[in-house]
Amino acid sequence: MHATTPARPFDGSRDREIESLAEFDEVVSSQGSLAHHRVQAVDLTDRTEVLLTLDTTGAVFLGCPMEPEAAATARASGALVFPPVPGLPFDPYRGFVYSPDELFAALRQGGYEATPDALTYAWFQRTRTDGDVFASMLRSIHDDAVSDALDELLVGARVVGVMGGHAMARGTEAYAGAARLGRELARGGLTVATGGGPGAMEAANLGAYAAPFADGMLTEALLLLAKAPSFTPSITDWATAAFEVRARWPRGGPSVGVPTWFYGHEPPNPFAAHIAKYFSNATREDGLLARCTAGVVFLPGAAGTVQEIFDNATPNYYESRGEPTPMVLVDRAHWTERLPAWPLLRALARERSMEDRIALVDRIEEAPEALKRLGG
Repeated sequence: MHATTPARPFDGSRDREIESLAEFDEVVSSQGSLAHHRVQAVDLTDRTEVLLTLDTTGAVFLGCPMEPEAAATARASGALVFPPVPGLPFDPYRGFVYSPDELFAALRQGGYEATPDALTYAWFQRTRTDGDVFASMLRSIHDDAVSDALDELLVGARVVGVMGGHAMARGTEAYAGAARLGRELARGGLTVATGGGPGAMEAANLGAYAAPFADGMLTEALLLLAKAPSFTPSITDWATAAFEVRARWPRGGPSVGVPTWFYGHEPPNPFAAHIAKYFSNATREDGLLARCTAGVVFLPGAAGTVQEIFDNATPNYYESRGEPTPMVLVDRAHWTERLPAWPLLRALARERSMEDRIALVDRIEEAPEALKRLGG
């Protein structure tokens, strides 16, 4: 420890996190010290000369490539240095959520099986049941890093969730309706967040992507996507069609997808600009719903969507996250006859604060107004 720097606990403030080389250079230039900072997944191999002279008391380097001399000096100066883990298809210490281009890199060259997303799923399949504490630790570190990055991304945003089944096929009216819903919500100033997968989730992310363009863009995009209706039998064809839409209409509107490698046979959709992908489905589900501060729209789905309804209803019932948030269920016949979640939800809500925050509508076009009426 340098005598000139008094020992003190890390205060947890985000301004001490360094997640890019530009941030590293800015801190070094303005403060002349890395004491008590957290440097996360930044390649520092070209900053050896700087690292040899900086005060790194109480600093933590998480997965930062650096020369051995620089790492040794940082440790001697009082830093903790967690080196990168070789041989992984993902970075457990990453500082940012994923982008579609990152997860689908090499799609054109080698098909979906060659992408980082597919390779990470294959690693997960190999390690999820082998009892190796090191592998489980890496998964936990990764998911915590993704949660931290997602929180930073959504600061100040009004987030609305759109939940629904993965089986909703491109080329159907249901898919087009979900896309129009996502577009309307995004145009209303809300950040659309979905489970990040195919079907209804992709449609809502596509709608948010289409929000800055004239209405005709979405009509044309739906026609182009219909040539690959589902991610089965070929994820490669399904994803390629999406990237063709993105290439024809670049710089679409942003939205968030929160998928999981637990259901890795379902690929993430390329229309969410920001993808927070997790290994743990429980962490993913709870985290997604907790961040939907402006409410959630539940489109027709099966077991997963039913689970999400009551995952969302529980904190609303107990008000464990504060004031209940709006819940809008779409398709009366689906939620009262085929899968009668609505009667149970209404019974739970009776005479509680959440009673005025739930609604059931027949048509998807009614959802935005219902959400607004409930306070979303």
